[in-house]
Amino acid sequence: MSGRLAGKVALVIGAGSVGPGWGNGKATAVLFAREGARLVCADISAAAAEETRALIESEGGEAVAIACDATKSAEVAAAVQLAVDRFGGLQVLDNNVGIAEVGGVVELDEAEWDRVHAVNLKSVFLAMKHAIPVMERGGGGAIVNISSIASLRYTGVAYSTYYSSKAAVNHLTATTAVEYAARGIRVNAVLPGLMKTPMVEHAAGLASVYGDGDVEAMWRKRDGQVPMGHMGDAWDVANAALFLASDDARYITGHSLVVDGGITLKYS
Repeated sequence: MSGRLAGKVALVIGAGSVGPGWGNGKATAVLFAREGARLVCADISAAAAEETRALIESEGGEAVAIACDATKSAEVAAAVQLAVDRFGGLQVLDNNVGIAEVGGVVELDEAEWDRVHAVNLKSVFLAMKHAIPVMERGGGGAIVNISSIASLRYTGVAYSTYYSSKAAVNHLTATTAVEYAARGIRVNAVLPGLMKTPMVEHAAGLASVYGDGDVEAMWRKRDGQVPMGHMGDAWDVANAALFLASDDARYITGHSLVVDGGITLKYS
């Protein structure tokens, strides 16, 4: 590795994985550590956060794990404070929390609307709310919010909460980037396309829409939708996040980086 985050402290919210394999947050946390960052691994599952911490330390990196419900202000504040207490500051924030629940505006329960928006959008608000003052005091930083190509257009799945919450993440990213650009804080978003991750595998609604509950059928159908002929994986998201978090992207802010194998160019 080239040490692109050497000397930096990074907080990854959603650093665990909902099942075996590599989720976006887990891969991102490990990659950030490989590039020299010291990590705070935050996840709603203490065990998942601890697994990522252990992986990082097994490779010689420095990391600490914390259980964090990203929809609770006090818990997000505690994760940010842990970065300060353990490592002396915070320069990189990666918001990797998200859920996808199937349902259009007619079918969807109001409580489910509130829950998904809390997880997908409120979490981003809270993380930036608590991290930005620390970054300002430290002279700047970089924030990467994980959105989705579903924020741009209809993707063939009726999940109105996912569309609306991820679109809001994009706009919140852009407007916050303008507000803090002169203060040395960059804010960008990564918009993954069809990815093969544990979150997708364990989303029963998605498997039902794509393959009548057959996960393997879902994988085949999603592969066939992508111009490159296959889905991406967590490392594709992690590499995009690394670029935006690093000084390689020092003159980039307010940008939504699509990582999708070309699917948004033709969606069908």
